[in-house]
Amino acid sequence: MHFLLAKAAVRVAVEMVKEGLVTKEEALLRVDAASLDQLLHPTLDPNAPKKLLARGLAASPGAAQGRIIFSADEAERLAGQGEAVILVRVETSPEDIHGMSAARGILTSRGGMTSHAAVVARGMGKPCVAGCSALHVSYPEQTVTITQYDDAGPGDTRCTVMGTTFRCSCFSL
Repeated sequence: MHFLLAKAAVRVAVEMVKEGLVTKEEALLRVDAASLDQLLHPTLDPNAPKKLLARGLAASPGAAQGRIIFSADEAERLAGQGEAVILVRVETSPEDIHGMSAARGILTSRGGMTSHAAVVARGMGKPCVAGCSALHVSYPEQTVTITQYDDAGPGDTRCTVMGTTFRCSCFSL
């Protein structure tokens, strides 16, 4: 369920209780548990200015912003110094677990709802956008090229991933 729909479902349930149309117990049963989960994760201000760069699958709910980092080791090192990082990979593997744990969010160019990145991110409660096919990640050059945009690298670019909606996005803020 989309974040705004989940928020609306809770509001409707509360209003119905206030008006005496249903009991608190009935109102709780009317709101899907998965939609409540959506409300417990960080989100972006819907009114904040943003530029859509690419779309992927909402593999794990929530939103996070941080510096683009391409290796799990570097993500762990920088996060240990207090820097917010987003781990950007073609796809993740078990060897990336320490970097995934340290990162605020994960972004992959391949994968789906059952990919390693998606399953691990959901288990960790981290936002993840997977299968963002518009991304071309180059580990040797330490860049990610987003179709129709310039290269983005680890030194000067921040990325926000939002895995709250069914189709989610990578934004530059």
